[in-house]
Amino acid sequence: MQLCNNVTEFIMLGLAQDPVRKKLVFVTFLLFYLGTLLGNFLIITTIKTSRALGTPMYFFLFHLSLSDTCYSTSVAPRMIVDALLKKTTISFSECIIQVFSFHFFGCLEIFILILMALDRYVAICKPLHYMTIMSRQVCGALVFVAWVGSCVHSLAQVFLALSLPFCGPNVIDHYFCDLQPLLKLACTDTYMVNLLLVSNSGAICTVSFVVLMFSYVIILHSLRNHSAEGRRKALSTCVSHIIVVILFFGPCIFIYTRPATTFSIDKMIAVFYTLGTPLLNPLIYTLRNTEVKNAMRMLWSKKLISDDKR
Repeated sequence: MQLCNNVTEFIMLGLAQDPVRKKLVFVTFLLFYLGTLLGNFLIITTIKTSRALGTPMYFFLFHLSLSDTCYSTSVAPRMIVDALLKKTTISFSECIIQVFSFHFFGCLEIFILILMALDRYVAICKPLHYMTIMSRQVCGALVFVAWVGSCVHSLAQVFLALSLPFCGPNVIDHYFCDLQPLLKLACTDTYMVNLLLVSNSGAICTVSFVVLMFSYVIILHSLRNHSAEGRRKALSTCVSHIIVVILFFGPCIFIYTRPATTFSIDKMIAVFYTLGTPLLNPLIYTLRNTEVKNAMRMLWSKKLISDDKR
């Protein structure tokens, strides 16, 4: 069969076609996105300005909030604007850029979550060697490796997308560009591409989830040797991390580890991990973390004092 690539743009169906529902989508997800920006910006600003949050855990939390912000931004602004338009289109090049950015920051979030689990493991299981193992140089190198690994993963997704021939159908039944919706439009057998997708994105999600949950089981088991106060503090931190891991990886595994089939619920599940999780992460980490809440209060108090002096 002769392959071709005549498609220069795609039509995005979005989450709704009805004008009233589209307005509801616009208002709802504008509020979601603004909440995500506000929550993550508060965490980023607090960690950067507070000396009390200078430990490796908050260094990784800073990068998690940064990746959450960029991850949501790779999808949300366009979806919000598209909800106001009668016909929404995206050029082929813009679609590929969105595939890259979405997978880059999504994969970066996965790697940062793994680094946060590693940090908790060392802090709880090897407390005497914590500052030696998790030095500033080591943490910086680990984050650098996470960024490089995310770039490699997202480039692989782009190469898979560019290998697909599109000969006519150009209507994407989704609200952003990803490999699964594009596979439905390709005018060739996509079995091998889907297999590569599952072995790439699916494997990263599944293996990372198993490693994370196993590491937290070890951490929680080791807490029996700690004091009651130490157990309470460590348990509070680990529970926050576990909640974030389950909320993020559950939907991702459902989407990326199955054959090239689509369900009506797919778009709503995608909303959860593209917009819901970045919004919930700041709430989970601040509401369950006394140190972050205290640092935010101090930051707010300093701002009020400086305003009064003016």
